[in-house]
Amino acid sequence: MELTISELLARARPAYSFEFFPPKDAAGLDQLMATAERLRPLAPDFISVTYGASGSSRERTIEAVRRLAGQSDFRIVGHLTCTGQTKDQLKAALEDYAAAGVRTILAIRGDAPGGPSEPWQPVPGGLANATELVAFVRSLGDFEVGVGAFPDGHPAGGFDLDAQILADKQAAGASFAITQLFFDPQRYSELVARSRAHGVTMPIVAGLMPITNLAQVARFAQLSGAPLPPAITSRLEAAGADPLAVRDEGAQIGVSLAGQLLDRGAPGLQFFTQNRSGVTREILATLLAGQDRA
Repeated sequence: MELTISELLARARPAYSFEFFPPKDAAGLDQLMATAERLRPLAPDFISVTYGASGSSRERTIEAVRRLAGQSDFRIVGHLTCTGQTKDQLKAALEDYAAAGVRTILAIRGDAPGGPSEPWQPVPGGLANATELVAFVRSLGDFEVGVGAFPDGHPAGGFDLDAQILADKQAAGASFAITQLFFDPQRYSELVARSRAHGVTMPIVAGLMPITNLAQVARFAQLSGAPLPPAITSRLEAAGADPLAVRDEGAQIGVSLAGQLLDRGAPGLQFFTQNRSGVTREILATLLAGQDRA
């Protein structure tokens, strides 16, 4: 029988996974498939495709999952958000995932349409939060459920509230968590310590965004509330205007951050690929080569 994600994360060796986003058109889908194929030799433990915060990309997400499932042997985790969607719509999405062979769901509340800093409201006939979404998914079939975690704190509340919510999601049926992007490994250690103090026992995967462009990653960091440490900003700025130099520096930063996270006990790393394979491939290949020599 195939191991669950939580069982994979309990092994002695770290688990590695790749996150993609749903393409906007056929050309983008072809690019996603090509990226996945280039990353295949690294043998990820699972991959996933994101789902728009309001369900806006649902059809594109499901289509990408169908294509990946039909043309590869990747283990796929399906993202699901409850923002802007009724229970009937969520149920339909889960049925689509099940039809594609997906049995693991990453259940996330999603941001308000105006962004993460805007007040969030459930829709009539919908769910109020990610904890309810976890319970809803678990009630509809034999799905394993993962959830999000926030090393820099969720914009909706403080650190302790965030840890308690993670515990609530575990009580509702979640069996693993994946963090939002962050750039300070100490934040991961603090997240784990807070969560354990609140009774969280499930494994917490560290999310890592490879840096290829300073402006782009700074924008993602601002949206997620995960500030770029000055030391990283300085290294990227020192690389100058040469895109290749910035990319190479970003790869070195990624290798260093990944190594520190594994040293701190992260049971796995999820790479937010942005549907590009180059830097992700370099970082993970370096990590795997180091493990082979250990």
